Amino acid sequence: MAYLNVNNQSLYYEDHGDKEAPVILFMHGFLMSSKMFASQVEFFSSYRIITFDARAFGKTKWDGKPFSLYDTVSDCMAILDHLGIEKVILAGMSQGGYAALRVALRFPSRVQGLILISTSAHIDSEEVKTGYREVRDTWMNNGLLPELHENLMTGIIGPKDGNECHWNKWTPLWQERTGEQIFHAMNNLIDRDDIQSFLPDIKCPTLIIHGDQDFGVPFSMGQYLYQNLPNTVGFIKIEDGAHGAIMTHAETVNGTLLYHLENHLLPELEKQD
Repeated sequence: MAYLNVNNQSLYYEDHGDKEAPVILFMHGFLMSSKMFASQVEFFSSYRIITFDARAFGKTKWDGKPFSLYDTVSDCMAILDHLGIEKVILAGMSQGGYAALRVALRFPSRVQGLILISTSAHIDSEEVKTGYREVRDTWMNNGLLPELHENLMTGIIGPKDGNECHWNKWTPLWQERTGEQIFHAMNNLIDRDDIQSFLPDIKCPTLIIHGDQDFGVPFSMGQYLYQNLPNTVGFIKIEDGAHGAIMTHAETVNGTLLYHLENHLLPELEKQD
């Protein structure tokens, strides 16, 4: 648990596990923080697991200025450089997946493999962007209103019934987010660039994880990545999994991910060495 002062930010990161093992860096989704990967940090203790909080979320001390996914790319690389890590497997969930794809495009020699969770290479439709702007402006002007909270929590975590522990964990953390933080974090998503045409340039082996009840980033987006990235090595479909399935279905995800990691992703990396 430490801070790295770089890029005019104070980035909060954690470095867990076996320092001699393969490195997996997890990148969290919108409204989340590195805390969302607590189960993975514990389960994959035989690996070296890195997490960090993106700007405007978690414990990272953000400078208050607008930022883009490419700033997250720079933050990610700064942490890797600081830790002396030359090669990494990037695991990105939603917003973190958007950034992970862009790291792979900008720094292909540094990214050994990708694990893309509940994410997409697409930009959002104008209808979706309009909805995001409504969320952004409501939070900015009125705070996290009960109806907004319920809609966002249901969309990310799933219904409260059966997911109370996750609702209870994230509600106070969301309430700490200021309107300004949400405004710039949401713009970071709304204004992202279209990278679909660049997918053939991502040659590293890639594993896709997606819940079949994900309405935040539809399941078809995961299928698109699986079909259009040139070196996909597996697709983990999470039955009844919503957007945050890596948290709500952690037991299923972790075991299946370990199997694919050790039987498909890592052997593919060994072929390339």
